[in-house]
Amino acid sequence: MLDTFKSISLSHKTAPLSVRELIALNEDEAKQLMLRLRDFFGLSDLLVVSTCNRTEVYYASEQNSNADIARLLLIEKGLTDTDSYLPYFQFFDTHTKAVQHLFEVCTGLHSQVVGDMQIPNQVKQAYQWSADLDMAGPFLHRLMHTIFFTNKRVAQETSFRDGAASVSYAAVELIDELTGNRPNPNILVIGLGEIGTDVCKNLAERDVQHITLCNRTQTKTEALAQQYNFRVADFADLTQEIQRADVIISSVMRDEPLITPALLQDVNVLTYKYFIDLSVPRSVDASVEQIPGVLVYNIDHIRNRADEALNQRLAAVPQVEAIIAQAVAEFGDWSKEMIVSPTINKLKNALEQIRKDEIARHLKHLTPDESEKVDKITRGIMQKIIKLPVLQLKAACKRGEAETLIDVLNDLFDLESQTADEPKR
Repeated sequence: MLDTFKSISLSHKTAPLSVRELIALNEDEAKQLMLRLRDFFGLSDLLVVSTCNRTEVYYASEQNSNADIARLLLIEKGLTDTDSYLPYFQFFDTHTKAVQHLFEVCTGLHSQVVGDMQIPNQVKQAYQWSADLDMAGPFLHRLMHTIFFTNKRVAQETSFRDGAASVSYAAVELIDELTGNRPNPNILVIGLGEIGTDVCKNLAERDVQHITLCNRTQTKTEALAQQYNFRVADFADLTQEIQRADVIISSVMRDEPLITPALLQDVNVLTYKYFIDLSVPRSVDASVEQIPGVLVYNIDHIRNRADEALNQRLAAVPQVEAIIAQAVAEFGDWSKEMIVSPTINKLKNALEQIRKDEIARHLKHLTPDESEKVDKITRGIMQKIIKLPVLQLKAACKRGEAETLIDVLNDLFDLESQTADEPKR
């Protein structure tokens, strides 16, 4: 019975951000962990996925090493009090559950923003790490390519990826609409809390060029600016920075508006200046819209856009689940056939050996032309003989009855003495 694929998962559904930050892996750490898992546990088909929302390990092994893998991951991150962190993990101990979970993660069903388009690329990157370290075998290759094809179907056949379903992403989409006729607009981001930081990430992924960050905490500003190659402005120069910006995104936390008519009295608006206020309470005074050329979009406007897209995506979930169910079922049939593949090859080798031995006894009495004809005829006979046992084996796989038939074939043809390599032509 095939039951070797398993996984562990720590995600935004099971752990707060403070814990996820401690356990997140960069590329070097992920590869180092994979090497240790291979050396310590003898695992194969390893896949390590780590994003801001989840850290997961998938692997193939006869043994269930989920708890030990979680402990090793924690120790690698310097968290020696492993028992206090284990409750944050989900363990998928069976092949079926681990495969189903990976399909659902990769299509965005478990993303913080449902239908997140980033996760397929992040998993592709993790798969590339596995391939680079020669830890992706035939099983993982087939699984990942089935998932990629499923993702393509989801994008083409459903509305699951349509629209911007998060506030920060919706804000960035709005910028595209507002500045569509203006190449490379200057964008000023004020405030780098959770939403402001997420806006920066989305801007970087859109490859927007002229981004300036302005925040009271200079160290955080410089760290983000270095990460995304953005410009940094001093908070004391806020008025001048608003003057040079085309779009101002504000997500500061304060009781009273930061951007007021008084602050903007020396700002000359030559064409249009767009303020996107993502703060609660509002950080952009609504009355600034009385200034000619100034337009203000508040959090409610952005949320309505995001909610509309989110509802559209949620409505598509049953379609996505149906596509996944079909793909998982087809992959399950292929996985089961992997059990009988060695037996099929051994049977082919056994019959091929019988054929060669019999031909060898008569070759000296045959001309080269006759030998070629005999070889062709006997090869055709062998293929016809083996066709029915192969079909029966594959059918038995789907019924979960392959082991009995494998035992019968082993006894009939003494297959234990044969290798499982593909027969040579």
